[in-house]
Amino acid sequence: MVVQPRSRLTYEDYVLIPDDGRRHELIDGEEYVNPAPSTRHQEVTALIHHDIYDHLKRHGGGRVFIAPYDVILSEADVVQPDVTFVSDADAGVITEANIRGVPTLVVEVVSDRRLDHRIKRDLYARYRVPEYWVVDPDVDRVEVYLLTDGGYATPKILESGQTLTTEAIPGFILDIASLLRR
Repeated sequence: MVVQPRSRLTYEDYVLIPDDGRRHELIDGEEYVNPAPSTRHQEVTALIHHDIYDHLKRHGGGRVFIAPYDVILSEADVVQPDVTFVSDADAGVITEANIRGVPTLVVEVVSDRRLDHRIKRDLYARYRVPEYWVVDPDVDRVEVYLLTDGGYATPKILESGQTLTTEAIPGFILDIASLLRR
């Protein structure tokens, strides 16, 4: 018996997936499905989006989006980061329906450790996303990955009592204790 390899899914296949309340993403043509996020996950995601949105409203510099919102890195790589920032300099990737190309910064609030800490980190590094934040409310910390020539450098770990700043959004300050308070 010959086993046929499973075919890679594409964006064309992705748009045909019925809306079932779960988050569907494609990574290397393989479908990843997560249930709806937890209350804490949603609160942390909303706070990050709100703080960035508020900063941009006052100072400009780009646009921020919250999941569900497709980021199409390739026909076989379609993700929905929890928060996506695109600077004015990178605005050409924003379309009427989604982002097609590489955003300036993506944020994942951990819902699946393996997916957020390894699979998506490696995907974002491969597509050269300049900055990637992994926010882990279960351990009260944020990991900030910055792109180097060889991929992502060792992350900067931020915990309660520290603040997050980023060159991607000049003047933006995120208080980690306020973000992760319970």
